[in-house]
Amino acid sequence: MSRVAAFGAASWNTMIRVAAFPAPEPGTIFPPGWHETIGSSGAGKAMNLARLGVDVTLHALIGDDEAGRRIRDGLRRAGVTLDAVTDPTGTARHVNLMDPAGRRLSFLLHTGDATARFDGSDVERLVAAAAEVLVAITDACRPVLGIARGRGKRTWTDLHATDGEREWEREFWTADRVFLSGERLGDPRPFMERLIRDGRELVVCTLAERGALALTADGRWIDVAATPVERIVDTNGAGDAFLAGVIAGELRGLPIERSLAFAAHVAALAVQSPDLAPTEPVDVEALLSAG
Repeated sequence: MSRVAAFGAASWNTMIRVAAFPAPEPGTIFPPGWHETIGSSGAGKAMNLARLGVDVTLHALIGDDEAGRRIRDGLRRAGVTLDAVTDPTGTARHVNLMDPAGRRLSFLLHTGDATARFDGSDVERLVAAAAEVLVAITDACRPVLGIARGRGKRTWTDLHATDGEREWEREFWTADRVFLSGERLGDPRPFMERLIRDGRELVVCTLAERGALALTADGRWIDVAATPVERIVDTNGAGDAFLAGVIAGELRGLPIERSLAFAAHVAALAVQSPDLAPTEPVDVEALLSAG
């Protein structure tokens, strides 16, 4: 039985490093480096969970094509059990420009089947077998929230760089545990308080190099310090790693303060990797002993 059932997306991404984002004019760029890798936060969270030793199954749309085969192979090597839904439109493809500060400019070449919805018996089976249910903010994943709620399963979601207003994402505000980035929120506290008032168990806002801020259902604010790193390789996957770290801590029975501190260490590993998750299994005990 899966401890975590993750519902989300997986894409095949081309990552191009640039000294600076190009000006809006014709020109030629010689990037200092590039590579291809698995993308999208559903896959990123699942791979980080697997690297932490968590039994995780990812339910995602993947095409029957070369990009899809690369994704399947990469997820298998990361330790993720894949429950793939064949995408008749082909595997999602993205191109990301990354500057030295870790900022990203994304070109979504193909985003997959827009009509797909995860609402069949296979979804019911995965949810029933899971201890925790992770739901990405995609249209395909919308039905999973109701299915999980009907079975009394705790749900987790990541709003990413929300502005706290987007109508499109409001259904996902009803997940039990909500994570978000503070990138577009000058002060995330009012939005976090709103979600808690509406019945959320936990709301966490990641703040990049400033760490994270959490608010519990009983009104406790928790400041989470970022784990220092010598060099940032790629910030892609940091938020995925942080959320995965909190889930892994919860599954170990850690109090929320320790789970959040552990998650900061996991996120630090992610930003030192060129991929969404470390390429090797993580020494969890060493990270836990780091405080």
